Amino acid sequence: MKLPSEFTDRMNDFLKSSDIPSEGFFESFDKEPLKGIRINRMKVRSFDQVLDALGMENDPVTWCDGGFYTTTESSGKDPYYHAGVYYPQEPSAMLPAQVLAAKPGDMVLDLCSAPGGKACRLGEDLNGEGLLVANEINEDRAKALLRNIERTGITNAVILNETPEHLCERFDAFFDKILVDAPCSGEGMFRRDPFAVKSWEKFGPEVCMAMQKQILDCTDKMLKVGGELVYSTCTFCEGEDEDMIKEFMSSHPGYEIIPHPELTDVTVCDRLPGAMRIWPHLSRGDGHFCVHLRKVTSDHESRFDYTFATRKRTDNYSFNKSREALLSFMKEILKEDAYKAFRKSCDEQFVFHKNKIHLIPVNEHLFDRLKVVKMGHFPGEIKETFDKRIFIPSHCLAISLNFSDIIEERKLILSRDDERLTRYLKGETINMEGGPSKGYIVVCVDSYPLGFAKLQGAGSLKNLYPKAWRLG
Repeated sequence: MKLPSEFTDRMNDFLKSSDIPSEGFFESFDKEPLKGIRINRMKVRSFDQVLDALGMENDPVTWCDGGFYTTTESSGKDPYYHAGVYYPQEPSAMLPAQVLAAKPGDMVLDLCSAPGGKACRLGEDLNGEGLLVANEINEDRAKALLRNIERTGITNAVILNETPEHLCERFDAFFDKILVDAPCSGEGMFRRDPFAVKSWEKFGPEVCMAMQKQILDCTDKMLKVGGELVYSTCTFCEGEDEDMIKEFMSSHPGYEIIPHPELTDVTVCDRLPGAMRIWPHLSRGDGHFCVHLRKVTSDHESRFDYTFATRKRTDNYSFNKSREALLSFMKEILKEDAYKAFRKSCDEQFVFHKNKIHLIPVNEHLFDRLKVVKMGHFPGEIKETFDKRIFIPSHCLAISLNFSDIIEERKLILSRDDERLTRYLKGETINMEGGPSKGYIVVCVDSYPLGFAKLQGAGSLKNLYPKAWRLG
């Protein structure tokens, strides 16, 4: 690979003055980039079962629980991919969300989210408790983020299409944890992306550094005292990495670095102790920088009204009737204990707006006047007829269900080699033997919900798999 001379000169100087061995660095750009998948721990109990089904060896990414190396590229046609069982992700990109380690109940922001790999991992860690705000400033990329969040089965995410400046005006010292996978010059992507070098030559690190500084300043305003920030890039440039964080910590002196000695196969930065790099000639991954910070103190006093964040919603006739329609539907799908848990969520999180139902763990008015792509969980919408309200389920409701929670007769379980599975993913009509005479069925691949179908007589199922997701 022909690398820009400005890049090679800078990296030669960097490597000569550091403890990083230089042998093999430039040669690594001519090697095949590594591939990986991250298995969805919200859905999967046995990694080995999934790996066996996919025909993969158990070759773990050492810095990510649930991450594995693979020699094959996901085509997007695999039923397990459609069911959100795994997410294809470059191995180095798995590091930042692992380091941030969101916990159930946290308020978490992924500020630069698309296409969604890191946000999906954060959502897995939350496991339905707390809130994930996944933001993407680019409108088209926000659509890809939406699809990945829904396929993963995350129900407590709000997806926004906003600028960091606008967000920090709203969420003053609100978040427990923030991930900033910053826009960067992308030097670590040179061997993976044929356009990365041209982009570097056009924009370069200087343009990115100005954006990164502005983003970090906004991030500080949104993070609580005691909260944690992970900053990461996929570049080697010291100005975007170590120097950026040194400058940030100098202008915001209340931060400390959290080291991660438990992680193997990553390199601790000698110029910023506690920060980490993945070098492509020393580890099995593309170039990456990552640092974990804790906000210990702050001179800033939060103006955020936390009582507003949890304000109780106002019930009305339309609200209550729509809620009843949703619960009536779920009672036909879920086992008794699962139904009771869902009903409790409705009591606490139900929102009804323009015939659409949302479940969200915070006050929905937090997001007024923001560009919202998805407002929490979207179970479906209400269709009003002359004498009643009918609940129409969404696809993301089906894919968010736990297999063991679904009433047995409401499941159609297909193996990965069942020809009906391919037909279902193509949007074709399929059949079901036995079971109920009417109503909705959850189509599953093995033990993973894949989508809804509706009985229409003699075991024939109307296919409800979304047109935009269907196989060609």
